Amino acid sequence: MRASSRRPHPPALLPWRPILASFVALLGIVLFAASAQACPFCSAPQLTLSEQIAQSDAAVIGEWQSGVAPDFDAGTPGSTTYRIEKIIKSSAAELAVDQTITVKEYFPGEQKQFALLIGNQDLGVSQLIETFQVLVTQQVPAAMAVELNWLSPLDISPQGFEYVANAPGPENDPRERLRYFVKYLEATDPLVADDAYAEFANAPYETIVAVKDSFPREKVRGWVFSETTPVTRLGLYGLMIGLCGTPEDQEMLREKVVRNDEDFRLGIDGVMAGYLLLSGDTGLAALEEAKLKPSLKTPSPVPFSETFATLQAIKFMWEYGKPTISSERLQESMRILLKHPDLADLVIIDLARWEDWTLLNEVKTMYGSEPYDVPAIKRAIVGYLIACTKQRPEDSAAEVPAFVTEAEAFLAELEESDPKTVKTARLLFR
Repeated sequence: MRASSRRPHPPALLPWRPILASFVALLGIVLFAASAQACPFCSAPQLTLSEQIAQSDAAVIGEWQSGVAPDFDAGTPGSTTYRIEKIIKSSAAELAVDQTITVKEYFPGEQKQFALLIGNQDLGVSQLIETFQVLVTQQVPAAMAVELNWLSPLDISPQGFEYVANAPGPENDPRERLRYFVKYLEATDPLVADDAYAEFANAPYETIVAVKDSFPREKVRGWVFSETTPVTRLGLYGLMIGLCGTPEDQEMLREKVVRNDEDFRLGIDGVMAGYLLLSGDTGLAALEEAKLKPSLKTPSPVPFSETFATLQAIKFMWEYGKPTISSERLQESMRILLKHPDLADLVIIDLARWEDWTLLNEVKTMYGSEPYDVPAIKRAIVGYLIACTKQRPEDSAAEVPAFVTEAEAFLAELEESDPKTVKTARLLFR
């Protein structure tokens, strides 16, 4: 078997531009919101090979045999014939090793070149007629011919052959599946490495934690600090070293995360989260001193992307990192960023979600004052007030907290002075 020349290529990275800061912030919010269902610091989940196979009617590994080039004058697309080397799945048709199958498109190749072929049941006219007869007569014929529509073949290397042939499907224990895929995260075949990464990107954080004993710590540490590691995987590897690392790794991570010498470091939020998992309160204090407090200066010596990455790491610890860092300590850290105009609306919303009701006087002062007199921040403040009012006890005889009545009074004032903002915020923060 020889490796194919047809390989997926990672997307080119655009240089960081300050004008994209707001977009990056919004994208981060969207991705983090889905973190309960998928890896918090991985790129958007994609359909993996095992998932494609699970959703198919048939899947085989075939060896290229011959091809008929397309005839553009005649309008024919050509065809390619493969010999079945290994059957991975066959639920809709009878398939056998050494049987040949033909794909209705021409793909150049040579013998000993293998490809993954995925087929789905394709009902032709005759099959549709038979199906209709079954529905009308309720009589199932002795045998119904099944045709498979084979998708474009995916060339695979010898490593890819082994990987696909032995990969556990989605019906297996998720923990056992990740223990298989972790071995291929930095495979030499980009197709294999990318697919193994996608399996982790699709996995819930709880499942990733459950298999941390299978992480190759020395390799993971090397990936985190290697200049050749794809930056799209750095967030996952940073998280992994935080789950399986040692005090030695903690110090190395600190040196990496406190730097402010680059405008944009994709995946550094995952590395920060891994650092916080290892270091707890000590690490949070280090990030505050390196990222949060200096970012409040004008001009800030900290790139916006680094401050935002720290915010994401703190939010991760709130969702998954307690009691390594307490709720009160995380709220305290988040409140530092309340004075950051570019992040104030996000911080207010998060602290409302975290039920930190100590901000009431501060947000009242902020409303409509510079540099916070922008629609997004004003809507966030109204959302905070609404969250406060929802803390009124259901028992009418119970004592009402002072912050609730104060929030209700200020909200009533804004209903009169800024009804448009309040109306919009009520739609957003129900």
